[in-house]
Amino acid sequence: MTLGFNTLAIHAGTEPDPATGARQVPIYQTTAYVFRDADHAAKLFNLQEVGYIYSRLTNPTVSALANRVAALEGGAGAVCCSSGHAAQIMALFPLMQPGTNVVASTKLYGGTIQQFTNTIRKFGWSAKLVDFDDPKAIAAAIDDNTRALFCETICNPGGAVSDLDAIARVANQHGLPLIVDNTTATPYLCRPIEHGATLVVHSATKYLTGNGTVTGGVVVDSGKFDWSASGKFPSLAAPEPAYHGLNFHAALGGMAFTFHSIAVGLRDLGMTMNPQGAHYTLMGIETLPLRMERHVQNAQAVAEWLEADPRVDFVTYPGLKSSPYHNLAKMIVPGGAGALFTFAVKGGYDACVKLVDHLKLFSHVANLGDTRSLVIHSASTTHRQLSDEQRAAAGASSNVVRLSIGIEDLRDIIADLDQALTAATA
Repeated sequence: MTLGFNTLAIHAGTEPDPATGARQVPIYQTTAYVFRDADHAAKLFNLQEVGYIYSRLTNPTVSALANRVAALEGGAGAVCCSSGHAAQIMALFPLMQPGTNVVASTKLYGGTIQQFTNTIRKFGWSAKLVDFDDPKAIAAAIDDNTRALFCETICNPGGAVSDLDAIARVANQHGLPLIVDNTTATPYLCRPIEHGATLVVHSATKYLTGNGTVTGGVVVDSGKFDWSASGKFPSLAAPEPAYHGLNFHAALGGMAFTFHSIAVGLRDLGMTMNPQGAHYTLMGIETLPLRMERHVQNAQAVAEWLEADPRVDFVTYPGLKSSPYHNLAKMIVPGGAGALFTFAVKGGYDACVKLVDHLKLFSHVANLGDTRSLVIHSASTTHRQLSDEQRAAAGASSNVVRLSIGIEDLRDIIADLDQALTAATA
């Protein structure tokens, strides 16, 4: 029987605890697991049998979350890790070698641009940032050392929508995997694998958990990419020296990426999600469809109200007919354009700062996807480390603030924005 999204959000990846009958997934707060005997231990370490060895690698609570997110995204498998940033490194790790590069969108979260521009260079990797609205620019940036394309479904902070189908066609033409950060859309609004993505990454910190309690990340593998076709992915399709010469793709097929990420990635990088955090995220996902429906309804109404307000220069929400991404959003996120966008306050930088300082219901935090409405001035915070040109390309210019619209009563959200705009533009 094929289960619907709402049912999967509650049931996927879990069943009553076989030892106690507990209906909710227990928090397996343990470091290690007792082997039945020496032969059992050897089979686990040889990947001949699936089971639990040590919680840096796998844990029953964390595995339940990985299975649930994989089901929601329509993937073959998933691996959970300590944060969204960790998920990005985990996604790239099996694909990259020193001297290789990833072609990525200019419209990314500021921390991701920083990670790709500076930090990954310490591994000998590099990134080329180009306008992903232009498939020809993407193709032109690809060279013999390119190992992946990377973009966001709904881009943070400006709300631009990526044409995943067009980007996937470029990736396929060059035999490359497409990695899509689906944090802001969630699988409720978009399942990138259905649009051609190879890997999907999430900051589980955001909408998946939805309550601002934990940090976490997830990488979902479609299981559809042929890692052996080009010879460009030796960690997955050649004898892996980090795992006694095992050829992961030959041995494990569509689960090669997932098992490599656990057996090598988590083993050696150690970016492990803790079981209590996984438990909170599992509980959060149970209400994901209900929350996302309200998030989208509120965001659409708030964006329309702001666009009509004379104190506002423009609003970037792709659900608005004025947005250049409006028609694309109907195809990529037909259930709604998310709840993250920016708007420009007349008066520029100073007015933005005043608005943030005068908001009362909105929380001024470096987060998004919470049940609460959140605000931040990206140019002075999350995108502060970028150049003016990079900020403009990312949609984080100094005259805009980013809103993450929550699920409070709509009239209260608008009333708070109204009073703060009055103070900011007086």
